[in-house]
Amino acid sequence: MSDEYRISGEYLHLLSEPAWQALRTPVAEALRGAVGDAILLDVGAGSGLGTEVLAAAVPDGDLIAVEPSPVLRAVLLARLAARAVLRQRITVVAADALGVDLPARLGGVLAMNMIGHLDPDGRRAFLRRVAGSLVPDAPLVLNLQPPAEPTAVPFSVFATVRVGRYTYEGGGAAEPSGPDSVTWRMRYRVLDVDGAALREDHADYHWHVIPAKVLLAELAEAGLAGEIGPLDVVRAVRQP
Repeated sequence: MSDEYRISGEYLHLLSEPAWQALRTPVAEALRGAVGDAILLDVGAGSGLGTEVLAAAVPDGDLIAVEPSPVLRAVLLARLAARAVLRQRITVVAADALGVDLPARLGGVLAMNMIGHLDPDGRRAFLRRVAGSLVPDAPLVLNLQPPAEPTAVPFSVFATVRVGRYTYEGGGAAEPSGPDSVTWRMRYRVLDVDGAALREDHADYHWHVIPAKVLLAELAEAGLAGEIGPLDVVRAVRQP
């Protein structure tokens, strides 16, 4: 597997923490109904910020964290190794959303900040696979991310985090790159105390945009009833 996060992996955990401070509550709420007597799954686990929320929401269940990026898996494993309880519960799998072997019974699935990596066919296949394994009332939780259409997004800084004397900064812009996709052009910088840039890295990501109504329709096609909550967190359960 090629590592799409080879360049940005150094920065992502640090720069994602502020966003997850806001996401933690709506994601935890959307995970209601998840159960620990079936396997819990975090797809696109990254450095484990969402994995921790899932583990806390269902403290008695075994959890599989799926992450294709070697760089992000290294961060995830290092963080789990430092927490004895989590390292006993969480198995880290090197796979992607379509290649991972799913357990026959899933007690809850988290798939944050990853659905745009899948093209429309892959997205529908993923939703069908998850729907086939979810136990009754167990949720699939994911999120929508802008833009909803293949339009240009001007550059902005997303996050800045101070560590020691340095400030780490992440920002980006998007350009249309197809009928249902954009290319994000990301910039990461390390700034000295006077604001001077000591290092600067760039990374591009291909991202499939998904209007809310399209995602809800695809969830329904897969047999899942979806609802959109705060911060565009989506909760879906098997339809009766």
